[in-house]
Amino acid sequence: MKKIVVLGAAESGAGAAVLAKVKGFDVFVSDMGSIRDNYKKLLDDHQIEWEEGQHTEERILAADEVIKSPGIPDTAPMIKKIIERNIPIISEIEFAGRYTNSKMICITGSNGKTTTTSLIYHIFKDAGYDVGLAGNIGRSLALQVAEEPHEYYVIELSSFQLDNMYDFRANVAVLLNITPDHLDRYDFKMQNYVDAKMRITQNQTSDDAFIYWNDDPIIQRELEKYDIKAVKLPFSELKEKGSIGYIEEGQYKIEYPTPFNMEQEELSLTGKHNIYNSLAAGIASKVSGIKNEVIRKSLSDFPGVEHRLEKVTTVRGVQYINDSKATNVDACWYALESMKTPTILIIGGKDKGNDYEPIKDLVRQKCAGLVYLGADNKKLHDNFDALGIPVRDTHSMKECVEACYEMAEPGMTVLLSPCCASFDLFKNMEDRGEQFKTLVRNL
Repeated sequence: MKKIVVLGAAESGAGAAVLAKVKGFDVFVSDMGSIRDNYKKLLDDHQIEWEEGQHTEERILAADEVIKSPGIPDTAPMIKKIIERNIPIISEIEFAGRYTNSKMICITGSNGKTTTTSLIYHIFKDAGYDVGLAGNIGRSLALQVAEEPHEYYVIELSSFQLDNMYDFRANVAVLLNITPDHLDRYDFKMQNYVDAKMRITQNQTSDDAFIYWNDDPIIQRELEKYDIKAVKLPFSELKEKGSIGYIEEGQYKIEYPTPFNMEQEELSLTGKHNIYNSLAAGIASKVSGIKNEVIRKSLSDFPGVEHRLEKVTTVRGVQYINDSKATNVDACWYALESMKTPTILIIGGKDKGNDYEPIKDLVRQKCAGLVYLGADNKKLHDNFDALGIPVRDTHSMKECVEACYEMAEPGMTVLLSPCCASFDLFKNMEDRGEQFKTLVRNL
């Protein structure tokens, strides 16, 4: 019996273990951290052996194949040993793809993934499609394939997941943009990160669709290197040469496979970045056969995504916005670009090799104050103090919200758009956003 070892027992790992067990493999799950009770129960219910707080080397290195959680870097000691033994390492998505012939609509990009994935899922659900939501959001793809199979899956893919995908095929691949992110996981080499993102096109055939942002210089450069077999469907804000989705005279338009248009003002998502997300979602829906009237309704009533430019409340005439999902500089740029009032920007966290130069002009133009929120704010001081904008240094969300309350005047906006990962002070970006919302609502 073939031995499968699953490293990491959160959503993707536990789901992969269940699918492996259902398919008749000898399965062992190992997690260096602690496993949440709901995942322990899931594993126990399927009689799957697991361990937490350690890696039993002898058992792990006896595997025929290892399914690795996307959060575990290749530099982890156990991963290095697995690689030395030439034991294949794959992702949960790769493994799940072996056991389903469902249509895969896959979305990646440095920014906008969650919003676009959620919007496509919203449209598919409204259209009455049998669809599952998976990848970085939703439930484990492997668990759905094992226990609740769907005809379509809408999957948000990070670069970490794409790294360990080899034979998986996206029927519809969406590449929103490529800007510097996670460089700490890619030897601080941008090309390594770019190569991971471009893997979304691998294995596509002429029956498939590749949807991408036509104005992205990195994507344009990379396209010259690849023999992409899928039908290319570029989008842009304006009607560029070859773009089949764009905005023209206040109209949102898609030309392929049949014409579609609606008033831009009717789109529920606002801001320039959301034009791109809405265009990508509309094209993915069109090529999947969804009717124009459904797309039009769904694009106009989509409620948005938690922790992405989420309006929390207004206190003393000051609007508070939670954009905790902005974990890189480019995401913060889009958030600042959409601000219409003087802004107190909350920035900071675990730096991933950030270059803050691209947002400095916008900070000068838009910001009435900066509140640094991190365990170590030295890099922020070095980059922003010289701009001459009032600055506060904080090391907890409570301190941060108090500082914002003191600095902000009626008519201003307080924007949590941190540019950084959250792991220095918070469990994750959701924890950061939830703490912010709770404290703001208690002001």
